[in-house]
Amino acid sequence: ITDFILERARKQYGNKVSKEDIFYYVYGFLHSPEYRSTFANDLKKALPRLPLVDSPKDFWAFSKAGRQLADLHIDYEEVPPHPDVVVEGAESKAYKVKKLRFPKKDQKDTILYNSQITIKNIPAKAYEYVVNGRSAIEWIIDRYQIKTDKKSGITNDPNDWADEVGNPRYILDLILSVINVSTQTVDIVEGLPKVEFE
Repeated sequence: ITDFILERARKQYGNKVSKEDIFYYVYGFLHSPEYRSTFANDLKKALPRLPLVDSPKDFWAFSKAGRQLADLHIDYEEVPPHPDVVVEGAESKAYKVKKLRFPKKDQKDTILYNSQITIKNIPAKAYEYVVNGRSAIEWIIDRYQIKTDKKSGITNDPNDWADEVGNPRYILDLILSVINVSTQTVDIVEGLPKVEFE
């Protein structure tokens, strides 16, 4: 954060503004649905350019939301499961995963973790948090499966990482955390101030 933008932000929003406040303003503003949709094409090919909002109230709302989002996204593995999500079969302690999947293509309220564990009652809102074109949950489903590369013959087994960190529940806990992180992210984004662009 440059001294130039700090000075400009202080003139517009008051002397209490710090570089950290501006950093979190940027993180919050990058989640603005209006900004992302208005500049979708530009964001695919160029670095983002962000305006300073007119009102101090909106600046502080974006900064506060950005701080909440950053805390949530940095410590995503520590976020507890969503209170409404139900895990069936976890008492079996069969935490190894081959491939996470949905029971049916359009039935995303349930994830079949393996033959003994099922995750149910996933809020539809959780799939609204999209990273690079797909929901964060679907990224986990795609990445955390046993796969063998055709060219090299190397097998990628996510269960190896769970064993390495000494937590056999690692993958289960991760998907449960990501469901809650996704839902909370959508809630925070829905509360962002609306921004109009000419």
